[in-house]
Amino acid sequence: MKILVTGGAGFIGSNYIRYRLKKHPGAKVVNLDALTYAGNPENVQELEADQRYSFVQGDIADSPFIMELFAKEGFDAVVNFAAESHVDRSIADPGIFIRTNVAGTQTLLEAARRTGIKRFVQVSTDEVYGSLGAQGLFTEETPLAPNSPYSASKAGADLLVRAYCETFGLNASITRCSNNYGPYQFPEKLIPLMISNALRDDPVPVYGDGLNIRDWLHVEDHCAAVDLVLERGAAGEVYNIGGNNEHRNIDIVRTVLRMLGKPETLIRHVPDRLGHDRRYAIDAAKITRELGWTPSYTFDEGIVMTIKWYLEHGEWLENILRRHGGGGNK
Repeated sequence: MKILVTGGAGFIGSNYIRYRLKKHPGAKVVNLDALTYAGNPENVQELEADQRYSFVQGDIADSPFIMELFAKEGFDAVVNFAAESHVDRSIADPGIFIRTNVAGTQTLLEAARRTGIKRFVQVSTDEVYGSLGAQGLFTEETPLAPNSPYSASKAGADLLVRAYCETFGLNASITRCSNNYGPYQFPEKLIPLMISNALRDDPVPVYGDGLNIRDWLHVEDHCAAVDLVLERGAAGEVYNIGGNNEHRNIDIVRTVLRMLGKPETLIRHVPDRLGHDRRYAIDAAKITRELGWTPSYTFDEGIVMTIKWYLEHGEWLENILRRHGGGGNK
């Protein structure tokens, strides 16, 4: 199967390409990425020697370019990771999120429809469901109630995927995951930001009281789930993907500091983000029941592996910080 992976130079997309090529020896993957700030060629550098892999730079919202690419390559399937994904940036500039996440997804869907793509997977987020109280879990039937421009743009994209399934019969599925962590994550997100700041003995910023709760999912577990949905998911269905690892942000920060041997005096509480959702938690029973997926990593295992990876890839981290800097957390 020849697949197009959009956003494949980003954090999750690059990990998925590695997973796909490792899991399926006969796979062919074209990586399409616009190489905006979070798209890093270093994330996929070692794949360039693999004859099954190729890279194309481009914008998913550029309709003539996308149509030409689809016609030329003859893809069997599309996995759409491409997205503007940071909540803080969506608050500062919502327009780019609408262009990439909504218009870009529609452009891909239309190209898929016109060229007879056999399978389309839209990679979304639990943030489309809004915020939970102290109890309960997001299920696939939870009403969409996005609270930030980012999550609203992802919800809009999801609804377009549903519409293309219902109206045009496109064989598409949607995945909605909880917070990912692991190798190659851009250091504006919580865990790599804490690691990079702590290693430099810089203050580590925590929004508000730090009691916001997230369900943490190792990126390799997420990649395995997305691959299962690509191979075996049902048309028109949504699959929640969660790690069963709920933790408060402040506890994550303390864990990272402790593992790095850094003092908690580095913690700096900063004014809370606008519309900051209090708690996310995923019920992944459907994908377990229907496709047999379960997470492999506990958070205790995954965070040790993640910190070790960043310690061993200091040059990768420094290159990003030198080019872009970092800031913010989810």
